[in-house]
Amino acid sequence: MATYWFISAPADPTKTDTVNKLKDKISTVSELAPFNLPEFKIKNLDTLVVLSDDLTKIDASCEGIVMKIAESLKQLLQGDLEQWKSNLSVNDKSVDQYLLSFQWNSMKYRTDKTLREITDTISQEVSNIDILMKQKLSAYQQIKTQLGVLQRKTTGNLAVRGLGDIVKKEHFVLDSEYLSTVVVAVPKNLYKEWISTYETLAQMVVPRSSQLIAEDDEFGLYTVTLFQRVIEEFTQKARESKFTVRDFKWNDSQLQQEKKELAEVAGNEKELWSNLLRLSKTNFGEVFASWIHVKALRVYVESILRYGLPPDFQPMVVKPKSKAERKVREIMGNHYAALGGVPSDKLSKSKKDKKEKEVVLDENVQNLLGDKEFFPYVSFAVDWSVEGGK
Repeated sequence: MATYWFISAPADPTKTDTVNKLKDKISTVSELAPFNLPEFKIKNLDTLVVLSDDLTKIDASCEGIVMKIAESLKQLLQGDLEQWKSNLSVNDKSVDQYLLSFQWNSMKYRTDKTLREITDTISQEVSNIDILMKQKLSAYQQIKTQLGVLQRKTTGNLAVRGLGDIVKKEHFVLDSEYLSTVVVAVPKNLYKEWISTYETLAQMVVPRSSQLIAEDDEFGLYTVTLFQRVIEEFTQKARESKFTVRDFKWNDSQLQQEKKELAEVAGNEKELWSNLLRLSKTNFGEVFASWIHVKALRVYVESILRYGLPPDFQPMVVKPKSKAERKVREIMGNHYAALGGVPSDKLSKSKKDKKEKEVVLDENVQNLLGDKEFFPYVSFAVDWSVEGGK
């Protein structure tokens, strides 16, 4: 699993310095890249507190939809991880490339709109995609189920599978007032018994009329011609001898219709699969980008609530190396200890009184925003892995 943190810290003294100072601290254990957010319209801090709560919910919703689409893609590709990875792209970039080079899409989310308007736009777009994907997936599942029902008729052994693609017209006595041809599945180890006894299973069985027309690993498929009046008796006696008389009558028009239906449904399934695959790939990128824009908005809103106005902070994305997350958090915690929020036993006695009020203030803000962990800097995580989506 790859972990990414969207963080921000005050300019120190410039935004460029903020990036460079942190990069110097964590370059051996983490990748770091700045992402510059535009200036947004802000009415007052009270509206940001309410918006922060809404963004938390929208964040979770976007994440859930991203994961659903990713899982749908995996199922469509029948678990082929290499194909799956190649289809998980955002703006023609891999997820990793997109996250580490994130840029705000000002064309799509214009900064002359308020933060609330931008948030509502993103939420509505993602909701519309979710509804569309559910509809398309439902339609595909229906046709896939229908195809499965039809295909099951052509699978299994000769004792249970459909026979329309095996038997031929010349195997049957047709248009006779008295005679009929039945099809019997005979276990391979009972071939000799069948040949020696089928004529005696009932009266009025046409001698030497049995013909082997197909075989699989378990059964041979035989035809036998007999008078219609003894079919029931023959079927019962055959069952007692472990021969299975198949419920099958030659109907040329019905067989042709079944073949036509199977071909049409298979064609429809393939077309819907192709369309759904394309749509899933496109909409994964769309929703993932929307999700990360929500993360960016959360960073911006909390940074204002944490650091105040006018905005003078630097957002960054941090990607810790594998198994280095704790080490990176420790380094950043020490690096930004002056922002407050560190345990009192890590502060020198001369700094305790000065920091006490700041720590309490920051913790209150963090509790208001509902985050489970508190850091002295703004931080939101994205956990992503192509091994299993999240």
